[in-house]
Amino acid sequence: MQQTVVDRIEPIAEDTVTLRLRGTTGPLAPWEPGAHIDLALPNWLTRQYSLCGDPADRESYRIAVRHERLSRGGSEYVHRFLRRSRTLDVSLPRNHFPLVPAPAYLFLAGGIGITAVLPMLRAAAGSGVPASLVYVGRSAATMPFAGELRAAYGAQVRIVATAEQGRPDLAALAAGMAPGTLVYCCGPASMLAAAEAAFPAERLRVERFRPAPKTFGPDTEFDAVCARSARTVRVPADKTLLDALAHAGHPLPSGCREGLCGSCELTVLDGRPEHRDDIGAPKGRMYACVSRSLTPRLVLDL
Repeated sequence: MQQTVVDRIEPIAEDTVTLRLRGTTGPLAPWEPGAHIDLALPNWLTRQYSLCGDPADRESYRIAVRHERLSRGGSEYVHRFLRRSRTLDVSLPRNHFPLVPAPAYLFLAGGIGITAVLPMLRAAAGSGVPASLVYVGRSAATMPFAGELRAAYGAQVRIVATAEQGRPDLAALAAGMAPGTLVYCCGPASMLAAAEAAFPAERLRVERFRPAPKTFGPDTEFDAVCARSARTVRVPADKTLLDALAHAGHPLPSGCREGLCGSCELTVLDGRPEHRDDIGAPKGRMYACVSRSLTPRLVLDL
């Protein structure tokens, strides 16, 4: 973890504020576009936020927080109780949505999803690669960074307020794309579904706010063998691997508990994990918060 102090809190749109988190003990860890951090709040909650500042700024991180109407306590705390000068711990940046080289980019952002896309557009434009952004929101007042984007990128950015203009025609965008263009999309589930229907899967990269609906077989018991401690932990059908390990004295870092953030990653030495995450666990790894086992036991590097 890294210690930061809240250096600035500023309204950026309706129900949305930006936080500037300055490092307290020297430069903060480096990051690349698409990265996010876990923010440990004083109310014992941990939430994930995309970094939307400048990767060249090693003195501070910038995030944006929208006040969710059905807040589970994270955004409500930030908007109602968090103040300047408060010390907060943040994780090292993680990136499951990296910007890979391409001859051209089309960025699609819905609402607060602009936070993941903003540094990508900056990086693409800075390297001279053709890039455009379609930014969708209910109204101009609800869309963070809209003015900043217009001022910096002009015609490269299309702002779509759905209350006035309706939803953009993604099929038409797909038909007009130059060969080799990669599409990066971050936004609500409805936008991601529309993008998945419009663009070829091999050209599309998405980041989700919530897990995609999935169907798995019934949960069954399995053993988790902790190789370093030589302990075997029984994982009941009604308990996650994350919770079973914590109950047995092997707590892991955890943030989203939904297979989205990657904070509870484990190395699997033997056995076949059943991956239920949304970010694509690397080979030989799994995320303990949602994934289970396809074999009677898993041997873990614990």
